[in-house]
Amino acid sequence: MENVENIIVGISIGDLNGIGGEIILKTFEDERSLELCTPVVFASSKVMAFLNTHFNTSVHFNAINDLEHMKQGKFNVFNCWKEAVDINFGQEDVNMGAYAITSLEAATKALKDGNIDVLVTAPINKHTIQSNTFNFPGHTDYLAEQLEGESLMFMVANNLRVGLLTDHVPLKDIAHHITPELIEKKISIVCESLKKDFRINTPKIAVLGINPHTGDHGVIGNEDDAIMRPTLKKIKASGKLVFGPYAADSFFGSDNYKNFDAIIAVYHDQGLIPFKTLSFGQGVNFTGGLNKIRTSPDHGTAYEIAGKGVADESSFKEALFTAIKIFRNRSEYEEFSANPLKKGSKKG
Repeated sequence: MENVENIIVGISIGDLNGIGGEIILKTFEDERSLELCTPVVFASSKVMAFLNTHFNTSVHFNAINDLEHMKQGKFNVFNCWKEAVDINFGQEDVNMGAYAITSLEAATKALKDGNIDVLVTAPINKHTIQSNTFNFPGHTDYLAEQLEGESLMFMVANNLRVGLLTDHVPLKDIAHHITPELIEKKISIVCESLKKDFRINTPKIAVLGINPHTGDHGVIGNEDDAIMRPTLKKIKASGKLVFGPYAADSFFGSDNYKNFDAIIAVYHDQGLIPFKTLSFGQGVNFTGGLNKIRTSPDHGTAYEIAGKGVADESSFKEALFTAIKIFRNRSEYEEFSANPLKKGSKKG
């Protein structure tokens, strides 16, 4: 549905016992959101009616059983199941995990089939989604298998962008995963995404070190000297503006991150702790490197406040707006690439 004027946004409902339904409804209660896109929530009309009543929101929705019946500029709900669901806010429940996966699989199929343009995922519980038929650490790994390309966990908030060399990998295994091939691959994905998805023609990228103080010349591990530095030197020689490795402990506190278009962290917490400290509530998890666009808020199910009506929808709104912006940027990039006579680009 390559229509940048009326982008179809598919939304997976996430864990029904969490805050996903609430932040979705709060986002689209503001009807200005419907001027930007046509949303399709993959859940059931019974569930959405219950949530609408529970949270005292006034979202008017169009229930459909076939995506051909969606109405542009309306809040559409695609029925993935018909039965009533017993929602118990704040409770960890494998039944809710099963519904979350039913929603995700239906939304992903619609994305692959071109019935929706982008996918925004509400938070899931990584424990309750596990089953004999679904065995992935999270959204990113599942979508990497389903879609074309090489996935990258890319956290974005305005001009702060943090990509990860490794994402959901146990800390004890990190060093074994870091290879020259992985570093080259992830940096290539980041460069391509910055150009295509964020319209930055000549991206400048910082890479954090593997060990404290980047190893202190082998005193605290030799991976930075043996693997990271020679690989970055090779990449830089190819023409990419790649710098590092930088000691992670002082990189963000010194504001050095502001000098780069993206930062690549070695592992999950090294990148996400400073990212969320600087941007919590406004951050977005973007799965870069794939042929389709997926974003999500930067938080989880928030069981402790689920059902209370106090959840902040800001990050979900940002995920929605970011997906729309990236779709437009990517469409524009592809148009320029197909017709090199067209000039013009912007940064941001």
